[in-house]
Amino acid sequence: MTVKLSKDNESESKAYSAPALEKGLDILEMLSATEQPLTQREIAQKLGRSVGEVYRMINCLVDRNYVSLVDDTYSITSKLFELAHMNPPTHRLLNEARPIMQQLSSELEQSCHLTLYSQGKQMVIAKVDVPSGMGFSVRVGAELDVIASASGRVLLAFQDPRVTELRIKESLARSPEYEDPQLSVVLTRIKADGYESAHSVQVRGLYAISYPILDANGHAIAALTVPYSERIDQRGRKTITDAQIHLAEAGKLLSSRVGGNY
Repeated sequence: MTVKLSKDNESESKAYSAPALEKGLDILEMLSATEQPLTQREIAQKLGRSVGEVYRMINCLVDRNYVSLVDDTYSITSKLFELAHMNPPTHRLLNEARPIMQQLSSELEQSCHLTLYSQGKQMVIAKVDVPSGMGFSVRVGAELDVIASASGRVLLAFQDPRVTELRIKESLARSPEYEDPQLSVVLTRIKADGYESAHSVQVRGLYAISYPILDANGHAIAALTVPYSERIDQRGRKTITDAQIHLAEAGKLLSSRVGGNY
């Protein structure tokens, strides 16, 4: 149904217009629909505006982390996605995750933690310590590297290619020492396997196993991870293979609880 504005309504709409805001939204919408990063001049040309008109808008969007600047080109960040998934969905994720993580930790006698991606890093939003009190764990609120960690690679692998590319750029901007020419091959393998399982490159003797928590589109909204540490003074301890099986079950269950498609 088309609604036609009266002259009075049209005048009122113009009176309350916000040209600066509209320019900023035009830039965000255009960059969201563009596959390649663009220069300021290219952005201006696509919007039919002068470089001077978009200059201040772009700088503001970069300052607020809605747009990223790499070399001389600009691309959209994941901040809009993060804003759209804040609060209620995150609360639901945490509420559903706690009992599942408690059960997982109890079954394996290992700690586990849940991470979200945020602008080139991971944030630990929940964790359960080893029931016995002896083992490896991370604290809630800790910031973890992305490319160097199993959970981070999971959060990269289970995304649309464009989102993966953007997250890699953001991650390398924070930690360029982790640049890896074979990363795309690794991520393809992780997506095919459905999880990541590898020796930690950050903590000697630690083995990290991580599964994605998926949304309805099959994209990773979080990663559930067991940092497996071996106790040499215990017999009958669950193996890495056991941990993979239990973690897979927990990941699938949590994904289903938050409406995901595994």
